[in-house]
Amino acid sequence: MRRLTEHDEDEMNRILSREDEILPSSGFAVSVMDAVRREAAAPPPIAFPWKSVLPGLALGGLVLALVLRTLVVAIAHAGKVAAPYSISLPSAMPLLFHGGVESAATWAVLALLTALVSVKLTMRLGSGRI
Repeated sequence: MRRLTEHDEDEMNRILSREDEILPSSGFAVSVMDAVRREAAAPPPIAFPWKSVLPGLALGGLVLALVLRTLVVAIAHAGKVAAPYSISLPSAMPLLFHGGVESAATWAVLALLTALVSVKLTMRLGSGRI
C-alpha cells in the first residue's frame, strides 16, 4: 500500500473541508414526488372475505370436534375405560380403527375426497360463482 504524499493529503483535506451544500441531481425531487403521488392515488388493498370464510371455518371446527370426540370414545372403549359420557360407536367405527388394508384404503379415499371437495369449493368461491 502506498503512502499518501503531502500533495495527496492537501488535496484530501481540501475535498473534505468543503462546506458546499449538497444538492440532489436534477429531476430527483420531481421523480420522488411523482412516486409519492402514484402511491397515494393507488386503490386500497382488497379486504379479506371473512364473510365467506367464517362458515367454512365454523364447519371445519365442528367436524374437528366431532372427530376428536369419536377418537376419545374409541380409545375409551378400546381400553375398557368408562368414558366421561356414554355414547355407543356406530358399528362401522371399530372396523375403521382396527382394520387392516381395507381400513387404510378407506381412510385414503376419505382423505382424497375431502381434498377434492376442498379444492372445488375454494375454486368456486375464488371465481365468484356460488
